[in-house]
Amino acid sequence: MSAQPAKPIYAGQLPAGLQTISNIIAVSSCKGGVGKSTVAVNLAYTLADMGARVGIFDADVYGPSLPTMVSPENRILEMNAEKRTIIPTEYMGVKLVSFGFAGQGRAIMRGPMVSGVINQLLTTTEWGELDYLVIDMPPGTGDIQLTLCQVVPLTAAVIVTTPQKLAFIDVAKGVRMFSKLKVPCVAVVENMCHFDADGKRYYPFGRGSGSQVVQQFGIPHLFDLPIQPALSASGDSGMPEVVADPQGEVSRTFQELGVCVVQQCAKIRQQVSTAVSYDRSFKAIKVKVPDSDEEFYLHPATVRRNDRSAQSVDEWSGEQKLQYSDIPDDIEPEEIRPLGNYAVEITWPDGFNQIAPYDQLQMMERLVEVPQLTPA
Repeated sequence: MSAQPAKPIYAGQLPAGLQTISNIIAVSSCKGGVGKSTVAVNLAYTLADMGARVGIFDADVYGPSLPTMVSPENRILEMNAEKRTIIPTEYMGVKLVSFGFAGQGRAIMRGPMVSGVINQLLTTTEWGELDYLVIDMPPGTGDIQLTLCQVVPLTAAVIVTTPQKLAFIDVAKGVRMFSKLKVPCVAVVENMCHFDADGKRYYPFGRGSGSQVVQQFGIPHLFDLPIQPALSASGDSGMPEVVADPQGEVSRTFQELGVCVVQQCAKIRQQVSTAVSYDRSFKAIKVKVPDSDEEFYLHPATVRRNDRSAQSVDEWSGEQKLQYSDIPDDIEPEEIRPLGNYAVEITWPDGFNQIAPYDQLQMMERLVEVPQLTPA
């Protein structure tokens, strides 16, 4: 826990404002009213209390929650006119950006416009060096959510739900969305689980939604939050519960969640950074897809010839423009860089940058003889 978070591993492909952020965490529920914003804000301040540099991005333009849940002295975002960038406001050491701080209140606009606003707010902000940027995702699995997931290389997602079956149905849609976009879901937070009275524990909304998400989708960690008036009141007062009562039951749960997020992000980054590499001694590309025990080797020329971009395949007719003979058998990659959690970008000697998704690499013809190191 005392280790410093690693630097961003795919900074070169990102908008300037995001290049110095090491980990981007999506907090999502895909359903309104389950306490997602409460979890996002308290998780962010827990990570900050651990010594990390943290920012919060409130991605809900229609109903921004951040201005109610925190109380920064400066409640209006400022512009850097020279750089044409946004300067985030700050509260207790955490950087904050929300449409609610843009002086517009809540947005009344159509989906494509909202996607553009979110993109601009997120990518043109001067976040500076952050260890974690926590994104409070808006409810749903539509255009806005997909835009966010595609613009930003999300490191991981935390799923928030409540015990009701109805909440599980919507959460399941969100987990499937993240799965398709190759964003690992590292924890489930089941909010409003129970309350204690007269020496007994009561479950007013039933039991099992959170554990059902864990079991059905294989998400490794489940955290329960009780129904507690103080947690609700702190959200309305402008001071997060983990700041107001750092030794309380809720704060202990968030500390456990924070440790989980830190550990899982480190694990994911390690897997991504070593997933695809070039072994110069064997002249082969080594592939070990994250969350898979499978390891295999590909001939560099095979990878280059299987490029499916518009430069290699006609988008309209599907006709192959790149011919087999165009690529020499002895071609070697100059650089291989992770691209999110789903692909790598390979730079070739001719200057071409090839995006190779893991799914595509798994379908290519493999080297039959796996190189083996011979003992000295």
